[in-house]
Amino acid sequence: MLKEQLVKVFSLMKPGMLFQHEPELDAFLEFLIWRFSIWVDKPTPGIALMNLRYTDERAVALRGKVRTGLEGPGLTFAQKMWYCVAAVGGQYIWARLQSFSAFRRWGNSEQRPLARRAWGLMQRIEGLFKAASFGNLLIFLYTGRYRNLIERSLQARLVYESPNMNRAVSFEYMNRQLVWNEFSEMLLLLLPLLNSSTVKSFLHPFSKDKSSSSKEDDSICPICWASPTLVYLALPCRHRYCYYCLRTRCAAVPSFQCSRCSKPVVAMQRHGSDVEHKTQSQ
Repeated sequence: MLKEQLVKVFSLMKPGMLFQHEPELDAFLEFLIWRFSIWVDKPTPGIALMNLRYTDERAVALRGKVRTGLEGPGLTFAQKMWYCVAAVGGQYIWARLQSFSAFRRWGNSEQRPLARRAWGLMQRIEGLFKAASFGNLLIFLYTGRYRNLIERSLQARLVYESPNMNRAVSFEYMNRQLVWNEFSEMLLLLLPLLNSSTVKSFLHPFSKDKSSSSKEDDSICPICWASPTLVYLALPCRHRYCYYCLRTRCAAVPSFQCSRCSKPVVAMQRHGSDVEHKTQSQ
């Protein structure tokens, strides 16, 4: 949310300036979140919504004690500083190193052997980190401890802040939100498969306006059901179409048939002209 507001500010400045300094911007925002949450023993906004806080797992005796999820003091000074170094400084240095290596094209075969070896080493480090993160995720799903590698290395665990927490959002609102999200995803899946002309063609036989004369029906395009601005005739049946509708259908369908009489369209002719245009079906 903070970055979205800052992007609006950078939109009024020199083009490309935000792209050049995006790693610094991300590091600055991460530092602000760390400074006003973990450094002062307060949860981040997302962690606070889940009623969680950080605790020093090393200070909690595991043997001979029943865990309720509320035990343990907060993080020590060293844990806070190392968290900032890893989460803020580590991510910034890695992002800058990747952008620098990509700009200098270390992975290019024409580069010096040292640069190619450095690029290969970076790729192996990134692969090992992703594999370790995936392994930590599996362990986290099984044990419920240490959601990322930084927390595991520092032994900083998230526990409940208080035993009771009032739900801020009602179940009725959550159900409506879930139903709307599922409905919107279904529409996003179906809309690319449909278009207005297909729907109109499907619903036209069931329309109430069936008393219109054939002359009135022939004055509109049977594909978009609008009055043609550039009238073209489908040959040999000579039914009227919009040029764009008829041209795109003939180009898309190898053997396009007239929407009115179902006869194959072999050519198209501009209304009032003697020049015929052969379709792609021929």
